[in-house]
Amino acid sequence: MLAGSRRDEPNARMTRLAVFNQKGGVGKTTTALNLAAALARRKVSPLLVDLDAQAHLSQILAPAGAAADSLYAWFSDARPLASLVRPVGLGAGAGEGGGELVPAHAELMKVDSLFGRGPNVLNRLKRGLDEFPGAAAPRAVFIDCCPMLGVLSLAGVFAADRVLVPVSADFLAVKGATALEHTLKALEHVLKRRVERRYVLTRFDTRRRMAHDIERSLRERYGAELCETRIAESVGLAESPFHRKDIFAHDAKSRGARDYEQLLEELLAAGFLEV
Repeated sequence: MLAGSRRDEPNARMTRLAVFNQKGGVGKTTTALNLAAALARRKVSPLLVDLDAQAHLSQILAPAGAAADSLYAWFSDARPLASLVRPVGLGAGAGEGGGELVPAHAELMKVDSLFGRGPNVLNRLKRGLDEFPGAAAPRAVFIDCCPMLGVLSLAGVFAADRVLVPVSADFLAVKGATALEHTLKALEHVLKRRVERRYVLTRFDTRRRMAHDIERSLRERYGAELCETRIAESVGLAESPFHRKDIFAHDAKSRGARDYEQLLEELLAAGFLEV
C-alpha cells in the first residue's frame, strides 16, 4: 500500500489536486502531466482534467477534435464527464497503468462570458466529478488550471481538495504565487475552509544565485508548505511535450523523471496526495 493511503476508510477517494499559478510558463501542465505519469507507473490510474483553453495538456496526450468532445460540452450542454473521457498512455516502461483525460478545447475561453460567475457554474466541475461513475472509489484527479483568474480556474479550485502551486525560479512567477495566495485566502469564507496548498519550485537552475535567493525567500514565507523537492531545469522536460510524451515515456532515466518521482514520494509521504 502506498504512503498516505486511505483505502481502508469507508467511502474514501483519492485526492483531487488543482495545479494552479496565476502566471503562465511556470511548469503547471508539465507538473500535472508528470505527477500523473509517476503515479501511473505504480499501476494507479489517474484522471487528468484539462481546464485550460490553451489545451496544452490535451495536445500532448489526446487532442479533442471538436468542442462537443471536450470539457466545454460539460459546461455548455451538461454532457456527463464520463462520456468525454478518453484513455491515455502514461509512464511507459515500468508497469504503467495508464490513465484517463477529459480534454480541453479553445471554446472554453467563452465560459466566462456565457455563464457568468455564479455558484452554479463555479461548482459545476465539482458536481461533475461527484457524479462521475465510481467517484467514491479511490482515484487521483489532477486538474490542470488555466493561469488566468476566472471562472475556469475558480471552478478548478472549488472542485479540488488541495492546490499545488508550481513556481519557476523567477521574480514574476513568485508574484503569481503571491497573487494566488491572496486569492485562496479571499475564497476561504466562500469555501468555509482553508484550501491546503503546497508550493513547488520548477525550472530550478542551481548555477543561478537568484534561484537560491528565491528559494530562501519562499521558505521564509511558506515554511513547510514549500516542497523540499525542486524540479531542475531540464532538456528532457523541455523536449518531451514535442514528442507528445510524459518525461517517463520520453526518458525514464533523466533528471526530470527523477525529480518528479521524488516529488510524488514527498507528496505521498506528507499525506498531501492520498492513494
